[in-house]
Amino acid sequence: MEKLKVGIIGCGYWGPNLIRNFTACPTTEVVAVCDANPARLATIGQNHNHLKLACSLDELLELPLDAVAIATPVSTHFPIAERCLEAGLHVLVEKPLAANVHEAQALINLADHHKRVLMVDHTYLFNNAVRKIKELLEYGELGELYYIDSIRINLGLFQHDINVVWDLAPHDLSIADYVVDFEARSISAWGCSHTNRGTEDIAYVNVDYGDQMLANFHVNWLSPVKIRQMIFAGSRKSVVFNELNTTEPVKVYDRGIELGSGVEGRHKLLVGYRTGDVWSPHIEAGEALQSMVAHFAECIREGKTPLSDGRMGLRVTRLLDAANRSIRAQGGRVVLSHGANHNGNSDASAIGPLERNQDRAGRQARSRLDYSLLR
Repeated sequence: MEKLKVGIIGCGYWGPNLIRNFTACPTTEVVAVCDANPARLATIGQNHNHLKLACSLDELLELPLDAVAIATPVSTHFPIAERCLEAGLHVLVEKPLAANVHEAQALINLADHHKRVLMVDHTYLFNNAVRKIKELLEYGELGELYYIDSIRINLGLFQHDINVVWDLAPHDLSIADYVVDFEARSISAWGCSHTNRGTEDIAYVNVDYGDQMLANFHVNWLSPVKIRQMIFAGSRKSVVFNELNTTEPVKVYDRGIELGSGVEGRHKLLVGYRTGDVWSPHIEAGEALQSMVAHFAECIREGKTPLSDGRMGLRVTRLLDAANRSIRAQGGRVVLSHGANHNGNSDASAIGPLERNQDRAGRQARSRLDYSLLR
């Protein structure tokens, strides 16, 4: 079977990883790369002299391709993906899907219209440790899920067009979306900036999933230490996912509370503490990005819906958009609708119409500016 011909758009931080994994995948081959920076293209050309190099999107789209993988700044995701879908290509987009809810919904509609695969590179959904956590939940090992507590902090890497929420939180929000398997009800966020740019570099995000299940996400570019940890606490057991622990990334704790039995015990709040064993399930080795690339190719060939399809990307984008709105409202709680309305916007009760219009106009202006640089 002939390999799928893939073009990589963007050769900065993440692009080389995509080139490596699409090259290693037995059902795909990278035939071209595109970047507006001549120095980056030259470096890629030295390491991969068989690839065609394109300095513009117009030049890339003249080549015979089946699919593209987009690893460019978030503000450019929509215009680039839009043109590629209209050109009849399958599209993989680096997280998050788009810069706002309206753009994300528009890409979904466009992919549906052209019958093309639209997938978001939420790589953690293909991480074997995360899949093990979902398996433990589905088999009832944890009981009823009470809360998720997540910390994703490190020193840097500052982004020029998005804040720390849009940079780091998509990882944990996508994991929660995959594991919890139902949509959030409301969100509240606090953030602040310690630079002259006014872009939040530290933030705390609280998400209410209903049924007494809460999730807290701490994201930070200013931490002197690097921490990648998520706690999934259940009524029976809890799981700690420590990404930086390469030998035992997942640990299950048989620890928790037990209420007194009967009506009298509950009325008196008789709480007992259970301290049991701690064990680490076996996690199969494997690179998540390679699994993601193989899944993308499989969905194209067999007409399947990707695990991280456009609609999943829309749910994450909706949460990011609502978090930004909440930060501007000084932590005001934003009530989310279950799905976008006809305009592609989430229901944000904490935000006024004037701020909504100003924000939309600013995002559209940034999108037009970034798009013009790629033409």
